[in-house]
Amino acid sequence: MTEPYKGILPIAPTIFHDNGDLDLEGNRRVMDLMVDQGVDGICILANFSEQFLLTDAEREQVMHLSLEQVAGRVPVIVTTSHFSTRIAAQRAKAAADAGAKMLMMMPPYHGALLKADEQGMVEHFKQVADACGIPIILQDAPLSGVTLTVPFMIRLAKEVPLVRYFKIEIPGTANKLRALIEAGGEAVVGPFDGEEAITLMADLDAGATGTMTSAMIPDLIKPILAAHAAGDRKQAAALYAKVLPIINYENRQCGLRSAKAVMKEGGVIKSEAVRHPLTSLHPKTREGLIELARELDPLALHWGK
Repeated sequence: MTEPYKGILPIAPTIFHDNGDLDLEGNRRVMDLMVDQGVDGICILANFSEQFLLTDAEREQVMHLSLEQVAGRVPVIVTTSHFSTRIAAQRAKAAADAGAKMLMMMPPYHGALLKADEQGMVEHFKQVADACGIPIILQDAPLSGVTLTVPFMIRLAKEVPLVRYFKIEIPGTANKLRALIEAGGEAVVGPFDGEEAITLMADLDAGATGTMTSAMIPDLIKPILAAHAAGDRKQAAALYAKVLPIINYENRQCGLRSAKAVMKEGGVIKSEAVRHPLTSLHPKTREGLIELARELDPLALHWGK
């Protein structure tokens, strides 16, 4: 797959042993599963990958392991966000040198109050782009606490042309996507949504050309995108209605633990552990998730058996 990147580019979970150590074999198996799920690309080291719980050495280990295991079968997107422009640029260069096809980045922030102004953000992304030379997808999510206006995102895309993909996952995503596409024109190469595809149909209707979900059920979400792209909105809506209950459950009840739970149930990985201070799913919550998954029978639920 070459540019423009589109379709489903899910976030890979980072797999740990029960004691919290990295499970290297488990991470390799997740890469193979995701390729078999028919994904159009794989994003690693994102927030849903628990990137904020990894050391720098572990980040590098996961990055190289993932790229080596995927071995060019699909594009790999590496998340390289950091408040420090210097560190973000170093991460970007390392990812590009290792074979990443695209970066994903949030705007620079640290905690609730340390944020760059708009000129600072332009300079931040320009230095990263100069260091890596590959496309960048800007993640517009509430976690950063940074307000990214449509006029600013268009300015950024025009001043730093490698920032040409946009992952929008805020309240009112569809409206922002429409405004971004209308104002940005050719500068907006890839408008994406995220947040587990909880607003996917509205966002596709608004012009999104892809989605960045979790790795739980991308094999069941991809046909929705295909039907919509082919002009069969009725079929897309029918397929979406079938998976919406589990998407809602993931989004509202389980978060990043969902994919791991389904993968563990399906024999893909040995442990669904998350790193403290995150905690495991309550057994009853997990039971509800697996019940919904069994009704759909996604690949992750039986790939390892």
